[in-house]
Amino acid sequence: MRASIMNFSEVFKLSNQLCKFSPNGKYLASCVQYRLVIRDVNTLQILQLYTCLDQIQHVGWSADSMFILCAMYKRGIVQVWSLEQPDWHCKIDEGSAGLVSSCWSPDGRHILNTTEFHLRITLWSLSAKSVSYIKYPKACQKGMAFTSNGQHMALAERRDCKDYISIFVCNDWRLLRHFETDTQDLTGIDWAPNGCVLAVWDTCLEYKVLLYSLDGRLLSSYSAYEWSLGIKSVAWSPSSQFLTIGSYDEKVRILNHVTWKPIKELVHAATISNTKTMVYREVDKCQSVEPSQLTFPPPRGTPSSLFTVHSKYELVEGPVTLRTIKPDTDRANPELGIGMLAFSPDNRYLATKNDNMPCCVWIWDIQKMRLSVVLEQTSPVRTFHWDPVQPRLAICTGNSKVYLWSPTSCVSVQVPVEGTFNVLSLTWHPLGEDSLLLMSKDHLCICYLETVEDH
Repeated sequence: MRASIMNFSEVFKLSNQLCKFSPNGKYLASCVQYRLVIRDVNTLQILQLYTCLDQIQHVGWSADSMFILCAMYKRGIVQVWSLEQPDWHCKIDEGSAGLVSSCWSPDGRHILNTTEFHLRITLWSLSAKSVSYIKYPKACQKGMAFTSNGQHMALAERRDCKDYISIFVCNDWRLLRHFETDTQDLTGIDWAPNGCVLAVWDTCLEYKVLLYSLDGRLLSSYSAYEWSLGIKSVAWSPSSQFLTIGSYDEKVRILNHVTWKPIKELVHAATISNTKTMVYREVDKCQSVEPSQLTFPPPRGTPSSLFTVHSKYELVEGPVTLRTIKPDTDRANPELGIGMLAFSPDNRYLATKNDNMPCCVWIWDIQKMRLSVVLEQTSPVRTFHWDPVQPRLAICTGNSKVYLWSPTSCVSVQVPVEGTFNVLSLTWHPLGEDSLLLMSKDHLCICYLETVEDH
């Protein structure tokens, strides 16, 4: 029998959930108003403390974890700090052009700033100390995408009331391809993980997904239906074999990479009657744990060890009717349809959320193309993320618990801190490492997972 033991770090202050692991997994950056705190991930000791010119609104690591940028959109300023040379720093001021977003290029030596009203993208080179401009970037949900190998960038553009894509080579920023897309109002773009195919999708008013090769050829176009709200979410499988499309009709369509035709529709029905599908329902009940086993509150400065976790999920006998809400379809962005999609790192599972059943997480077995598990929470699900190494899903619902599902177990754990710690977002350590960053409105803590053999 295997049991999970969870340890929690002490709690640290945080502003606006601005907290990120470095890509190499060694550092943790957190923002407290205008201060940037860099900690050692293993000891949580402060390594660097930087003071910015104003309240930080965005933070981003360079891919090599050597630099970190802090964006202050209200001031139109980005400040860059070096971990190797703490005395070195750089300030980028966009001036009257303003600033709405800032990100690193994959080489970690260029910063792309998008100015107000999406008039242009300013490309700043830290190494060459040069600046260049890209015109007409489109204001949309996801208008910029880099291939996972960092060699190419695709950018959605809007000019003369038409949508275009420009593909750039990132090492010298030359334009590789520029082409018009057959979209009414392009909403997002995303590269397949292998970098060979670019998915482009249209506004939710027009159901259309276009697939382009690296050289700009249209490989295929897909539309499931017309005259109704269309695409809400899109996700590639890690293997690039599948493109999943979540729609307002409460279905996920899985396209295969050979024909770009749907091989399966995943239907999110309100009643689960298939006996092969396991339904776990969260129930609020007291745990029967001896008071002597608990350490509340944890001693300051030392991680608190939590007892072996007892699940607060109950397996429900079918058929099961799930709680649904009636969305207001007259309003923009109604709570309806598939708002979240995420593949496990081994391509085995797909997790989904149907927004008009906000308390449920659906886990599909992709090998068998069927619904494997439904988790019904007591509160609406805020977010979920897969462990980057193994099929293990972490879920938060804005209460003081964190939830974990794996093919062998399903648990709910109270975060054991003084006062309230409502988990609003969470992130796995980038290398797995059995640790999970939990963030509340004003604080952060690290949850350490340990699996022990229970004889």
